[in-house]
Amino acid sequence: MGPNLQSGERLRPVDLARGHGLSTQAIRNYEEAGILPAAARTPHGYRTYTPLHSAALRAFLALLPGHGHRTATSIMRAVNEGAAEEAFRLIDESHAQLLEDRRTLQAVETALRDLGPLTASEPDAGSGPDGTFIGPLAGKLGIRPATLRKWERAGLVSPRRDPLTGYRVYGASDVRDARLAHQLRRGGYLLEQIAPLIAQVRAAGGLEPLEAALCDWRSQLSARGRAMLTGAAELEAYLRERG
Repeated sequence: MGPNLQSGERLRPVDLARGHGLSTQAIRNYEEAGILPAAARTPHGYRTYTPLHSAALRAFLALLPGHGHRTATSIMRAVNEGAAEEAFRLIDESHAQLLEDRRTLQAVETALRDLGPLTASEPDAGSGPDGTFIGPLAGKLGIRPATLRKWERAGLVSPRRDPLTGYRVYGASDVRDARLAHQLRRGGYLLEQIAPLIAQVRAAGGLEPLEAALCDWRSQLSARGRAMLTGAAELEAYLRERG
């Protein structure tokens, strides 16, 4: 929390900085970036700040966790330039992005539930003990072999090649990735949206370790949502202070 300031009180940069745990250079940088209104100057050229600047700083610091530095800066700059509607549009965009992230998480969780018990260590029915070929896998998924080849070009699956025949051989992890991609495609997701999610599965080492990552992802989204509420409250206070 910032200092308890009286209306009309004048602050030096160091006073404003200390009240918010910042350096005086950070205060100057925020003013130059338009995050804070322009400071008044003494006859000797020194900056002086007011409770309005303190309210602006509180609003910016509250917006940071939910919107990120770039968007929080743009929001404050718009408000300070008298373009409140632009600030509201930027806030709406952040909320829309949060909603889209929630939908993506929900789609991944739904896809994982629909995959059933298959894990990377379990063999899948196919054409041989070391894996399945493209035809049987496509048939099991109800898609064309050309679709699997397209997914391979997009990085969703990466089957090895049989050294003798050159045929694609899909191991258990490839089958897992193909099934996950299939579920997400059925949910309406584009290949470029699916690729990073498949990469997360691979990095986690399978579906089970991914559960912890999804739980953490869910917690982060909740924290962002709460942070946006806090930021909105401080921004509203600043808007009232501006009059």
